[in-house]
Amino acid sequence: MTRSAAALLSVGCACLLSLAGCTFAPRYSLPAVRTESYTRAPSPRVTVSAIGPAGQAQRFAYGAALPVQWWRQFDSPKLDILIRHALQNNPGLVQEQARLQEARAAMAAAAGIFYPQVSGNLAASRQKTSAASSGGSFPGRIYSLYSGGLAVSYYPDFFGVNRLVYKGERAQVDYRRYELDAARLTLIGNVASAAISAASVRAQIVATRSIIASEKRLLKLTETQYRFGAVPYLSVLTQRSRVASSEATLPSLEQQWAVYRHELAILVGELPAQWPDHSPRLDEVRLPARIPVSLPSTLLQQRPDIRAAEAQLRYADVEIGIAKAQMYPTVTLTAQFGQESTAPGAIVHAASNIWSLAGDLVMPIFEGGTLEAQKREAVASYDATFAAYRQTVLGAFQQVANALRALEHDAQTLRAEQHALAATGAALRVAQTSYRDGAVDYLSLLTAEVQNSNARLSYIQAQSQRYLDTVSLFVALGGSWTAQPPAATRLHPPATSRGKSPMAEEK
Repeated sequence: MTRSAAALLSVGCACLLSLAGCTFAPRYSLPAVRTESYTRAPSPRVTVSAIGPAGQAQRFAYGAALPVQWWRQFDSPKLDILIRHALQNNPGLVQEQARLQEARAAMAAAAGIFYPQVSGNLAASRQKTSAASSGGSFPGRIYSLYSGGLAVSYYPDFFGVNRLVYKGERAQVDYRRYELDAARLTLIGNVASAAISAASVRAQIVATRSIIASEKRLLKLTETQYRFGAVPYLSVLTQRSRVASSEATLPSLEQQWAVYRHELAILVGELPAQWPDHSPRLDEVRLPARIPVSLPSTLLQQRPDIRAAEAQLRYADVEIGIAKAQMYPTVTLTAQFGQESTAPGAIVHAASNIWSLAGDLVMPIFEGGTLEAQKREAVASYDATFAAYRQTVLGAFQQVANALRALEHDAQTLRAEQHALAATGAALRVAQTSYRDGAVDYLSLLTAEVQNSNARLSYIQAQSQRYLDTVSLFVALGGSWTAQPPAATRLHPPATSRGKSPMAEEK
């Protein structure tokens, strides 16, 4: 090797080592959550109580860990069976599991770039040369060529591009894993909500049928009083209208009940015609008395949708580094070893050995602005993903705040509805007795009846709403699918707060 060649090689190696010190991995940052409360007003500590299985006071244990199987706090074996069945058979979960396996396979494929790529080949050909190749002095020659060997290629990761690609695939695996957790959490919440809603509608159907039976008895009494001249015929017509109106509400409730049953069948992975209804009744569900509420700082690590959005942010962050790395040289090392001969028997002789060693360095010089545009595209994609992450965080805090206030107000509503039901029930009993004795007119009895019917249905709806909002709070808190959440990511001030995206330092 001449001195000039040696000097040139030394300079080239120095340049590569210098460039290898560069990093193209951007430093993504997450918005810090600086709050200790979910609501501006003081967070509720305990709700008011009422009579009945849904009337007990709920106490909020802030900072307590969520139970993994939080739905068991409702103390309903039927609900537990429904949820377990759904977790085993729901096709949506199977789809998410397959996507997770797909992402893991892609990550494993990306890891192959860290190792030398080795391939073998065997070839045999029959060829004829042209007379023109010898200037026409000799006729074309026909011969056979046999070859075989190994080829090795390697891509040195001088600039960390391979590591960036692998890191991006790993972020996609994390994203799919958290998406699977989010799908599980959503499925459990949907099953619990549908089961409670079905139980509520079933209770309303039972109450409506009882109301219709009472109104029919009242209709017979009114018709009897009309025959004796105690009331006008208008009272009979009004009561008949009342019975018909109550009967008209029944098909609508039965349709709602059918819809919830069909929804439960699909959630547990069964056809509606083949699924036996195993949903609990409203009186078979108990309201959790103690509600653990995760701290705001824990919510970021506990909500699977937030973790999934964070994984997407990491992936978008890596894309910036990859776009920048495209502006720098790509190095490829290759080696080939083998045998080549015109006779099959001579291919194993030493004279048939062939080999080659090569190094390839490709450096973009002019791309018409393509690479710079691709970098700007990656930066814009990061900005959009960052905004989506912030939106997910804000939505999560909104859901928790709404659920906390809803439980506080649901308890107050149920207590008021209980008092209203008790008052209207007492008023109806007095009105019925007075109506039989002729002390009050039919209009007074009808008013008491309507008020009691409305109060009874409203009380049932208030009961189920407490259950539904309790489910919503557990879901909003993330459901604690991991007993020990992953280590918290170090939070940096958001680099995009002033319209800038985090870019890698050149060195």
